[in-house]
This record gives sequence, structure tokens and C-alpha cells, in this order.
Amino acid sequence: QVHLVGSGGGSVQAGGSLSLSCAISGNTDESNCFGWFRQAPGKGREAVAAMYTQGVRDVSYVDSVKGRFTISRDNAKNMLTLQMNRLKPEDSGMYYCAADDLADGASYHASFGLRCGRFTYWGQGTQVTVSS
Repeated sequence: QVHLVGSGGGSVQAGGSLSLSCAISGNTDESNCFGWFRQAPGKGREAVAAMYTQGVRDVSYVDSVKGRFTISRDNAKNMLTLQMNRLKPEDSGMYYCAADDLADGASYHASFGLRCGRFTYWGQGTQVTVSS
């Protein structure tokens, strides 16, 4: 199993920056991909960014955050980070870090286009609020 603990977030005005962190522990050999998802009030959860970590690393972002958000992973610290710049009010929501599970195999993720298993492991959410 993989255990994830998210942190960071907060409130910021539009145009500002925030950084989210996710501490990773457990058996990460079970996972190809680590990512961030978000959920705004009254809306479904949506993909934000992900990193494929086996072999040559690859990253993917949904169009709405490309050029503004950066996902990274520090293996030495077992930390996944999402740096968010030029934030917009529509970026507000609860942000969750996640890891996939290869137990049932992997396929190309519809949002990320990375070969990931089902995102099974989730950290607790951290709130991001961007005011206009």
C-alpha cells in the first residue's frame, strides 16, 4: 500500500502562487503514477497534473493549468509537489494527491495520457481558495 499525506494550500488573490506538498510512504513499487486532482464545491473531481515515474519520467497537465502549474517529485524526501502560479479563481477547490495501483494492470489515463493503473491511494484534501 501507498500512504499519502497532503499539505499546503491556503488563500491567495488571483495572480498569486501556492505550493502543495504530498508526503509519500509505503510500497511505491506498486505505483507508476503520482498525481494531483481537485474538486470544487458542487462539481466532480477533475485531474490536474500527474507524473509517470517508471523509467523515463514524464509529466502531464490538463489544458487549464498548462504553463502555470508544475508537478515534481523529490525522491530523497519522498515528496510530491505541485507549484501553482498565476492562480485564477477557477482554480479554487479541494486538492488531493493520489497514486495509482498496478494490481489490476495499467492503461493510458484519459486525462493524463500516461500509462497508469487506477488511482487507488489518496491523501486527505487540502483547500485552495483564490479570490478575484
